[in-house]
Amino acid sequence: MERTSGLADFDGVVSEYWPRVYRFALASLRDKSAAETIAQDCFLRAWKARDRFRGESSLNTWLMQIAVNLIRDQLRSRRLQFWKRTSQTVDAAAELLADKRTSPEMSASARQQLAAVWSATSHLPDQQRTVFVLRFVEDMDLLEIAATMGLSEGTVKAHLFRAVRTVRERAGIAAAVSKEHRSE
Repeated sequence: MERTSGLADFDGVVSEYWPRVYRFALASLRDKSAAETIAQDCFLRAWKARDRFRGESSLNTWLMQIAVNLIRDQLRSRRLQFWKRTSQTVDAAAELLADKRTSPEMSASARQQLAAVWSATSHLPDQQRTVFVLRFVEDMDLLEIAATMGLSEGTVKAHLFRAVRTVRERAGIAAAVSKEHRSE
C-alpha cells in the first residue's frame, strides 16, 4: 500500500484540514493575516513533503505538527504585540460564537470573558500556550497534542495544568476552565 494514500486527494486534504489549521494559527498568533499565511505555508510544506509522509501519525497530527513549527518560528522571529492580536482574536472569536438568541448583555459578558482568557494566554510560555490552544480551541486529546508537539503525555499534562492554572488566575475564571480540565 502506498504510504501517501491519505494525501492522494490533496485538494480534499486542504478542504478538510484548512479550518482546523487556520483556527489554531489564529488562536496562537491572534492575527488573521498571519494565520492565513501560516495555514498556506503549512499546506505548501505538506505538499512539498508529501512523499516523506510515512503515515506513522494521522494527517491531522502531521499537519498540526507543521503548523506548530511554523508558528514557533514566527514567534521566535518576532515577539509580537500581544494586545493588537488579542483584540483581533476576540473580535473573530466573538463572530464565531455569536448566537442570534443571545442577549446583548450575555454577548458582552462572553466577549469580556473571552478577552480575559486571550489576554491571560498571551502571558503563557510558548509550550504552555500551544498546549492550551490545541486542547481548548482545537479540542485535541492529550495523546494527539503529545504527538503533535513531540512531547510525552505526562509533559503535555504538566503544561496543560500550569496553563489552566495561570489562565484561571489571570482571567479570574474558575468554574468553566477548571471543570473542563478535571474531565481529562
